[in-house]
Amino acid sequence: MKVALITGITGQDGSYLAEFLLAKGYTVHGVKRRSSSFNTERIDHIYQDKHEENPKFILHYGDLTDSMNITKIIRDCRPDEIYNLGAMSHVKVSFEIPEYVANVDAIGTLRILEAVRLLGFEKKTKIYQASTSELYGGMNCNKNINGFYDENSPFYPRSPYGVAKIYGYWITKNYREAYNMFACNGILFNHESPRRGETFVTRKITRAVSKIALGKKDKFFLGNLDAKRDWGHAKDYVRMMWMILQAKVPEDWVIATGKTTSVRKFVELAFREVGIDIEFQGNGINEKAFVLNCNNPEYQIEIGKEVLSVDPEYFRPTEVDLLIGDNSKAKEKLGWQPEFDLESLVKDMMQSDLKLFKNREDYEN
Repeated sequence: MKVALITGITGQDGSYLAEFLLAKGYTVHGVKRRSSSFNTERIDHIYQDKHEENPKFILHYGDLTDSMNITKIIRDCRPDEIYNLGAMSHVKVSFEIPEYVANVDAIGTLRILEAVRLLGFEKKTKIYQASTSELYGGMNCNKNINGFYDENSPFYPRSPYGVAKIYGYWITKNYREAYNMFACNGILFNHESPRRGETFVTRKITRAVSKIALGKKDKFFLGNLDAKRDWGHAKDYVRMMWMILQAKVPEDWVIATGKTTSVRKFVELAFREVGIDIEFQGNGINEKAFVLNCNNPEYQIEIGKEVLSVDPEYFRPTEVDLLIGDNSKAKEKLGWQPEFDLESLVKDMMQSDLKLFKNREDYEN
């Protein structure tokens, strides 16, 4: 029976990965930071008290900024696989706390690799490092001949988050080559789900649209509507994480859908899920969205109502305008294929948030 250790267990990816591995018979250890408030809602349904007989899901308090703590957890767990998903992953916020981001996202990766080496586990333990499409920076000169970013595209990060992650990428590659460790980078493009954090743009959109449809909110604000991203479902991406560590040789892999969509289009799809068509008027920071018509009697919004405005405060100091990944290697060598398209992703998120706010209304009443 295999043992896996997941950092960032309470996050979107960590919770889905834990479910996936448990279903495959793994014993799963998760690392969570100590907090005075509960932040385990994504994993409460699979939690097991450590006093139960032979628990399969075990939590440890830990922090990627604490090398002794990380080393002790790895020593005690003796994992066959480590999935380093822990990070400060909000790009906009990384401009405000760049030193912390470097400590967690960059040096935190080194702490895990060095712990495995010092403990003598380099032949036993496989390591997955969660890398990011933010490494590319959206620069056109980085794309391959098909106009996509692949495993050979050069990097040009445009945020403290991207810069920190580029260290994590290269130190993982370095330890693989220097110490013959099975250490891999998964270069993940944007992946979303109903468990996405509320401050990320996709979840911000689905939450706001749900509230507007239910009459709990009038309008909301976004930044760059022209930004385009390669959006997939987190469930597809955690499956690929596992597949990467089952490969015969350690390599680096792009995880993407190969399709790109603007923030504006994502907003349109979210409103369409509740039977509302919108139209955009204006340009740049003066762009707004208005209700064009309502086709669902359950969600009736005034025609012509303004539901979205652009706020320059939400623009990044250095923007990444376009990201789209080439998943050819994952398809050809590992047989990976995403099961969710963008429409089904938006539907999943909207249904979840509508249910969330309807339940809150029932509770309040």
